[in-house]
Amino acid sequence: AMLPSIAPEEYLGRISGWGWGLGYFGGLVCLLTVLTFFIQHPPQWLPSANSAHIRICGPFISLWFLLFAIPLFWFVPDSRGKGYALYPAMKAGIRDLVATLRSLKNYPLIWKFLLARMFYIDGMNTIFAFGGIYAVGTFHMSFTEVLQFGIAMNVTAGLGAVSFAWLDDWFGAKPTILISIFGLLIFGTAILFAQSKFLFWCFGLPAGLFMGPIQAASRSMMARITPKEKVNEFFGLFAFSGKVTVFIGPWLLAYITRATENQRLGLSSTIIFLIVGGLILWKINFRAKT
Repeated sequence: AMLPSIAPEEYLGRISGWGWGLGYFGGLVCLLTVLTFFIQHPPQWLPSANSAHIRICGPFISLWFLLFAIPLFWFVPDSRGKGYALYPAMKAGIRDLVATLRSLKNYPLIWKFLLARMFYIDGMNTIFAFGGIYAVGTFHMSFTEVLQFGIAMNVTAGLGAVSFAWLDDWFGAKPTILISIFGLLIFGTAILFAQSKFLFWCFGLPAGLFMGPIQAASRSMMARITPKEKVNEFFGLFAFSGKVTVFIGPWLLAYITRATENQRLGLSSTIIFLIVGGLILWKINFRAKT
């Protein structure tokens, strides 16, 4: 929701993409730190017998998140609050949320876009969540190998987010998202048919190129189609739409995997979400008035 207030309209795609890319590169440094100092060379005070050298990753990431959130709170300007106390603020927030949901019918571009995003983000998030499990179950990768793959994926996803940022500003967010969904479909399908660990790497890393742009361009699209006076409300719905159905993708994947005892068939359910989301987005005419 802060994006429209800190980036000129002609730079929305680039600022969003560069920000997302930097996030991936920050994740890369974090993963390398964990891999080097905890996983591969665990200190003596972290006994590997009870997997403490792996479980320390959670607290370490919490401290990492706290540390690098500080510049945001100190240096990025923000609008002034209304001075509500906690309870009145909660009450007003719920009231405003209900009013926003009721007013969605007056903003067809926004609710159609949120519907499309709900599908394709659910598919992509499921790939993120279960990619490591798939690598272990199908290709018998070790925990270290999964971390190494995650590091490499952060590199390609960061490069994709940064490089596609110009495409967003030059041609628009919709073409950027559609191209990214198409690329993810191609390489995601190839992963399903890969029969070796080498091919999993060969198809998985290019797939990462398209994950960053989907997220960054979705954010810039929302910034472009949202009325300025409703930016906080609709970005709240933007975040909500990415969470409200987040359980469906993993549930369907788990159901199919258990029913067929085949992880490849289970992961194939993510392709359906990407296709449905892409088709809905493709049919939206963003030149129409909101």
